[in-house]
Amino acid sequence: MVDQSRHSDDTIALAPELIKIIEARHHDPFSVLGRHTSGGREIIRAFLPEAASVRLGERGAQMERIANSDLFQWSGPAGTVEKPYRLVWRDASGETHHTMDPYQFGPQIAEFDLHLFGEGRHWHIYNILGAHPVELEGVKGVRFATWAPNAERVSVVGEFNRWDGRRHPMTVHGSSGVWELFIPGLEPGMLYKFEIRNRHSGEILVKSDPYGQQFQLRPDTAALIRGEEPYRWQDADWMRQRAAADWQHSPMTVYEVHPGSWRRDEQGNFLGYRELAHQLVEYVTDLGFTHIELLPVTEHPLDASWGYQTTGYYAPTSRFGTPDDFRYFVDHCHRNGIGVLLDWVPAHFPRDAHALARFDGTALYEHEDPRRGEHRDWGTLIYNYGRNEVKNFLLASAMYWLEEFHIDGLRVDAVASMLYLDYSREEGDWIPNIYGGNENLEALEFLRELNTVIHGQHPGALVIAEESTSWPQVSRPVWLGGLGFSMKWNMGWMHDTLQYMSKDPVHRRYHHDQLTFGLLYAFTENFMLPFSHDEVVHGKGSMLNKMPGDEWQRFANLRLLYTYMYSYPGKKLLFMGNEFGQGMEWNFAHALDWYVLDFPLHQGLKRLVGDLNRCYRDTPSLHGHDFEQQGFQWLDCHDSDQSVLSYLRRSGDSFAVAVFNFTPVVRHGYRVGVPKPGFYRELLNSDSAHYGGSNTGNGGGVQSEPIPWMGQPHSIQLVLPPLAGLIFTPT
Repeated sequence: MVDQSRHSDDTIALAPELIKIIEARHHDPFSVLGRHTSGGREIIRAFLPEAASVRLGERGAQMERIANSDLFQWSGPAGTVEKPYRLVWRDASGETHHTMDPYQFGPQIAEFDLHLFGEGRHWHIYNILGAHPVELEGVKGVRFATWAPNAERVSVVGEFNRWDGRRHPMTVHGSSGVWELFIPGLEPGMLYKFEIRNRHSGEILVKSDPYGQQFQLRPDTAALIRGEEPYRWQDADWMRQRAAADWQHSPMTVYEVHPGSWRRDEQGNFLGYRELAHQLVEYVTDLGFTHIELLPVTEHPLDASWGYQTTGYYAPTSRFGTPDDFRYFVDHCHRNGIGVLLDWVPAHFPRDAHALARFDGTALYEHEDPRRGEHRDWGTLIYNYGRNEVKNFLLASAMYWLEEFHIDGLRVDAVASMLYLDYSREEGDWIPNIYGGNENLEALEFLRELNTVIHGQHPGALVIAEESTSWPQVSRPVWLGGLGFSMKWNMGWMHDTLQYMSKDPVHRRYHHDQLTFGLLYAFTENFMLPFSHDEVVHGKGSMLNKMPGDEWQRFANLRLLYTYMYSYPGKKLLFMGNEFGQGMEWNFAHALDWYVLDFPLHQGLKRLVGDLNRCYRDTPSLHGHDFEQQGFQWLDCHDSDQSVLSYLRRSGDSFAVAVFNFTPVVRHGYRVGVPKPGFYRELLNSDSAHYGGSNTGNGGGVQSEPIPWMGQPHSIQLVLPPLAGLIFTPT
């Protein structure tokens, strides 16, 4: 019970606990506000800064104002006021307000939930923290909770209390640092934030909810109380098949998309998730892709970050619609046989004052020391993976997208920056680990746990690392000492291949090793071959303009490159626009240059990509052993003088022969060894007139001859088109 004392001048001196409420500094408002019983009597106390008078219900007792304050109090025999009780108050203008007192409802979060969160093992903490509509004792409202261990006071602020941090202070659950409050009567769609007072400095911060599941359209940053009915998914067949699928030995071709710039409507506005679903699914289905990968749709304040500076790790960006609109997008993809991957960014976060940076006035999610807590190059902050609650925040975010949105996998951005303490740092600007090394041991533990949890809880879901270094066993199981990722982007192959292709063909003979070197490590990881958004921005030029020569040669080189990629071991990824020869660099602020498809060479390139997808998908030898040595065999890797490569792709008893001419010189009578006799059908020729080529080739196929060649018992004699790739299969 709170005592008040009377001074000799007959004024009431407010007790310290009451002063803390008035000054919005109290960590446990329930100890002062609400109903309190003692000795057969009870006191009901409320703090209403805008009230002129307050009653307990329409005809209930009048509450007395505590002198020198906006606190109101009623005292009487216990049991006089039924629960739940309502406060009816009038403001200075005489307007009447009705509110259910939130402080008559005790805290609801279970100790078990707090314990798991403190250990970093609560995979569904997003059901506890954040804002959740609930019903307590027959009263509907919203339970708010957030983690702010260094706060003196945390309040919920929003439209419902005129953003006044004095009105709805939360209570803290002991040393857990978790604050909670149930506010009756709030409705879905209302805006809210958390107002936080730092216990050390008294600094007042107004923060977006880290666990918010829907936000205002940028530049506004408040979260919305979610209120959508449970989405009725129609993808049960897809989810069941995904869990049982042997994805390692199945075809996988990924179309990488930035939703804001793939297409725009006639007025230049974004397409919504639902519009995008129908247009994009029709497009990728026609081209034969198996998956769509979205650049981050996690909420972010800045369009120019492309989503990679995330502030809302539990919310699809409102740029394109509601969370249920995004669920529809995924559902529609699944019902049409298309998987959905999402770029996810646990490596860093932006400094925006409204978000995670110094959330409770201290370096909470990040490291305090900038040598560990800042990315100098990107101007962003680095997560403190050694803190259980931070690790839990990220792990639960990954689970959230997989469970709530049926995402088929996550592509984890910037893994290399997580692995190394000295990543992109000058000497002296980093702190070694406890063993004196440059490995980030805490990040390693986080990544291993991430992959263990996802693969254990969601069989068939993929976790793909964008990792550009030679770190070993990125895509090997944790129990074997690996990081546990499903796949790793093959950045080395991508860089070497693009560098080779940029050379004038007359010089390529001197760089032949850039094509062959990759096979020395091609099966040390489960590799994905990416020609991603990163290769067509920041002055790097479009894929088409990376190629040397005149217009015809540039298109021929690009057709050759894609044919080489689709026959090479590894799953495939193309960024939007790459498939039809986008002329300009990608610009996030505008739609792709779709008008170029009025021109035959662009049409031909697009047709080739569609046929490559189907050829790869329908030919087991091209995809059955993308990750295993038995799926590949060199025929000739030494013909640097003519810049020709040839190899076999195998799966069981079936095989395909791939031959590439990296010069514009037609080579007649080029002999290639084959394993068995028969007719070899020309399955694909990138120089076909159908694709805009010169139509040089082998008339649909060739008959083998019993002439041993290249270590094989038989051989075929070919015409190699200029700057072209050929794929043959025996019939």
